[in-house]
Parts: sequence; C-alpha cells; structure tokens
Amino acid sequence: MKHLLATASLVAIAACTTDGGTYRSYFSEAGAMVDSGGFGNANMNNHLVMTGEKGYVYDLANRFSQEVASTVNFAFNSATLDAGARDTLNEQAAWIRQFPEVRFRVYGHTDKVGSPGYNKQLGLRRAHAAVNYLVSQGISRSRLEAVASYGETQPLIVTQGRERRNRRTVTEVSGFVKSHPAVMDGRYAQVIYRDYVRSAAPTSTLSMVGGENLVE
Repeated sequence: MKHLLATASLVAIAACTTDGGTYRSYFSEAGAMVDSGGFGNANMNNHLVMTGEKGYVYDLANRFSQEVASTVNFAFNSATLDAGARDTLNEQAAWIRQFPEVRFRVYGHTDKVGSPGYNKQLGLRRAHAAVNYLVSQGISRSRLEAVASYGETQPLIVTQGRERRNRRTVTEVSGFVKSHPAVMDGRYAQVIYRDYVRSAAPTSTLSMVGGENLVE
C-alpha cells in the first residue's frame, strides 16, 4: 500500500510539471503556471501606442541610424576600440548630446570563431567598451539604459570563419528618459522634430528708415 501511495504521489508531481521543465507548480506559488514572464506586456504595449511613445521611439531610432553610423567594428578576439571606432563613437556622442530626453542601448556581437559562451562574454566586453567611451565623451551612464550581448547569434555575414563586419557593436535608441520635463508633458514630437520646430519660429527682419532700425 505504501508503495502504491508513493507511486501515485510521483505521478501527481509529474503531472504538475510542463514538458520543458520550466514550471513546477507543486513547488511554486499560486499562479506560477499562468505567468509565463510576459504578464503585463500587452497592457504596456497598449500604453506606449496610445501615448505615442512607441511610434516616436521608432521614428527617433530611424533618424539616429540615418544621420550617424550606429555600428563600430573590432579586430579579431578584441574589445579594444581603434581610431575608426572612436571616430564613429564621437559622432554618436555628438548626436546623443542633442537629445537629452532619449535613452540608448548598446549591443555587442562577434563572429562565429570560438565557443558560444566565450563569444557571449566577448560581445559583452565590446558593448561595455563602447558604453565607457560614450561616457568619457560626456554622455550620462544613466541614459545608456542597458548593455546586451548577442555573441555570435546574429551575424551580418553568414560564415564560420573570421569576419570583421560581424565583430561589432550597434547603438540604438531604446526609449525616453521618464523624468525629463518634456517627456513628462508628453511632448515627444517636439523631441523628434526639434530642428523643424525651431526652424518654424518667425525671424525678424530689419529695415533702415531714416537711419533707424525698425523691426518688421
């Protein structure tokens, strides 16, 4: 009888375990089987769409990639920034300084040479190198929202050999600084189209009449 009860208990525990072994509700809190880690994402997406933030982030990301080079390349098995990389990051820093309301994320990548685990760490070192250089150029580290590594998983050029174009970091717009006054007022459009807003301001013209300057 004891053996039968023990067997039944094991079957019941196994029934509460998913095939992937991700959730074991027998040992977890109530609701663990329901929450797959994405709870609230739909509401957050709706909020970003309704407030316009999601669309404005997309527009800013496109503008950033069009106006400056977003990619920095590295030598083989290296996270050291060469002169070309520093020049590119200087351009990025100059652009970023114009938009104090905007946050950025830097992603690190490698080529296929080496183990996945090693390349994951190498990509992270490259991302940190780019972030540290941007900080040295006056960009607040708090605006560089996160540093992530894709390692060898997202190559630009599909090859098992050495490929410089795959050894890179990519800087992208990731969102807005929530505490910034312009963002708190929801003035996302003014952030993106600031140059256009400024150019729309009327300019005064001066006319000389009888030796005096008159403003028209």
